[in-house]
Amino acid sequence: MPEPFLKMTGISKVYPGIRAVDDISLSVSQGEVIGLVGENGAGKSTLMKILGGVVAPSAGSIELDGLAMERLTVGGSMRGGIAFVHQELNLFENLTAAANIFIGREPLKGGPLRLIDEEELNRRAEPYLKQLGADFAPETPVARLSLAQMQLVEIAKALSLKARLVIMDEPTSSLTASETERLLKIIARLKAESVSVIFISHRLAEIEGCADRVVVLRDGRRVAELGKVEIHAETMIRHMIGRDLKTLYRPPANPPGESILELTGVRTAYRPEQSVSLSVRRGEILGLAGLVGSGRTELARTIFGLEPLEGGSITIKGVAAPIASPSAAIARGLYLVPEDRKRSGLIVDFPIRENITLANLEAHAKRGLIDFDAEEKDALKQRQRLDIRSRGVSAPASSLSGGNQQKVVLAKWLSMEPQVLIFDEPTRGVDVGAKSEIYRLMRELSDHGVGILMISSDMEEVIGVSDRVAVMHEGRIAGFLERGELSEQSILSLAVGRIAA
Repeated sequence: MPEPFLKMTGISKVYPGIRAVDDISLSVSQGEVIGLVGENGAGKSTLMKILGGVVAPSAGSIELDGLAMERLTVGGSMRGGIAFVHQELNLFENLTAAANIFIGREPLKGGPLRLIDEEELNRRAEPYLKQLGADFAPETPVARLSLAQMQLVEIAKALSLKARLVIMDEPTSSLTASETERLLKIIARLKAESVSVIFISHRLAEIEGCADRVVVLRDGRRVAELGKVEIHAETMIRHMIGRDLKTLYRPPANPPGESILELTGVRTAYRPEQSVSLSVRRGEILGLAGLVGSGRTELARTIFGLEPLEGGSITIKGVAAPIASPSAAIARGLYLVPEDRKRSGLIVDFPIRENITLANLEAHAKRGLIDFDAEEKDALKQRQRLDIRSRGVSAPASSLSGGNQQKVVLAKWLSMEPQVLIFDEPTRGVDVGAKSEIYRLMRELSDHGVGILMISSDMEEVIGVSDRVAVMHEGRIAGFLERGELSEQSILSLAVGRIAA
């Protein structure tokens, strides 16, 4: 490889209470493809935001074309030839492909109004689309393009900015196999034209197929760099998960009972071409693992009636449950503790008391009016049961720590005799002490016959809490693992689309 034109040295980024990136160094040479891999939360996105000038590093330096600087700005990054193709494409669907490629840089033609020269715009866009092998014209409205074609527009935009380095963040997450193969050929073409690529993906087979070297991040640190001959999925997985796992597991008091929640061929709006079948048994904690974008949260929202059921059936306690809304789910004893508790689980400006009783106001009312004494009594009972640490039940939910806010969300459901509880990332942003209490409560609930479906991106949590694990990959169940089969290796192998060893 030629001498690197970009060097990041000793880069760290510290947020309050967390070191997102810790002393990472990375260099990029002309015309090389670097695979950047790591579990969710490993620091990949933060590092790339620093490279794109979106985030300022807390420590370290960046050298671009021999010029050293403490940080890059967004403009400086673009002028330096660094371009992003984000997982969520940033295109204006009401404009043409050419207009999106040159947005803000359109050629103008004479007169006092200085109108956009459409003919010149299309002429300038055409060679970039031709370079990528695009099968659509520059004047095609983006709304008519497929996701794969939209991605070509994003890459063409990067090339029009004279990009020397294109960062692709999960570029194949929404592509078919044939579209993915085509993108990998485009990456090879960019490499041949001396354009460098940083390729971020959980699909390790694609990394194997296109990367010249791989940088592995774990817990905010760079833990390995693999040369071409070392790039194998098993090797990457071993470096990605290489940490000891604490024992959290507490076995159930009794063997799991009959199926209490049954999904048969359930299809969601997120991945309507895929279907999910699984069962949660009475007294069981079923972990639902998978990588970002695998469709876990969308499945939970569909089961709870927040998103439409595109196909299949849901059965609760052996009875078909057509759930078209959250109220229908609640009426059947199926409740959701959502991933984003502040936006979806709480009204943070309301008192703790009102948050706890809001979903079940009929039980706290007389003749259509709220019985404030009954509401207070129930809130105090749940506060004591869950050890919610606050000034009292009249304090606003916004005044609580993350762990105590999560307990309030849970308290909302406990007084309503749940049959099934779905926990989506139950301990995200929660301290160690509160995590332990939440795990204890989950086991206590399961021991009393509640079926629990726990979605988590924390591998330690999945293994440490679950009785059994279902692993999702691209909208479908890639496999089930019994308690004795659980390991980071077996879960991650299924999550990236490989058969567990």
